[in-house]
Amino acid sequence: MAVSITRSAGVAAGLVTAYYLLPLDRYQEGLAALTLVGGLLATALFFGWEMWLIRRSPWPRLKAVEAVAATVALYLVLFASGYYLLERTVPGSFNEHLSRTDALYFTLTTFTTVGFGDIVALSETGRVLVMCQMTCTLLIVGLAVRVLGAAVRAGLRRQGRGTPE
Repeated sequence: MAVSITRSAGVAAGLVTAYYLLPLDRYQEGLAALTLVGGLLATALFFGWEMWLIRRSPWPRLKAVEAVAATVALYLVLFASGYYLLERTVPGSFNEHLSRTDALYFTLTTFTTVGFGDIVALSETGRVLVMCQMTCTLLIVGLAVRVLGAAVRAGLRRQGRGTPE
């Protein structure tokens, strides 16, 4: 269990570190949108691969925790990058200039549905991006949790430790 928690924290820390170190200031508006769409597809593929690993893992529950940590961290960094890039390519998309930390903060407040209102999307493009994040968040919470549970049950059944449904 300690290895699983350490690995999950390491993946999340690595993704956040990459977010701060990647040269995101060099993108243009069209490339930023393409990067976000490509990132969402990559996240979905990553999640599918994690489901496959959970089904074959000797510890499917721990592997599911790792999968959630990695997928959510990737998802949050992806949207933070999108907000950061949008502010760089279309200045004034938000009510204040977004640093990388501000973009990550805005992503987390939207993801957790807290929405303090201190940072607000002003442009239509910004609002569309926020709506996209909200929709994807609902999918992650609803669909992904269900799929994770099914993968864990399948992994346990494969080992003879679960009850067939």
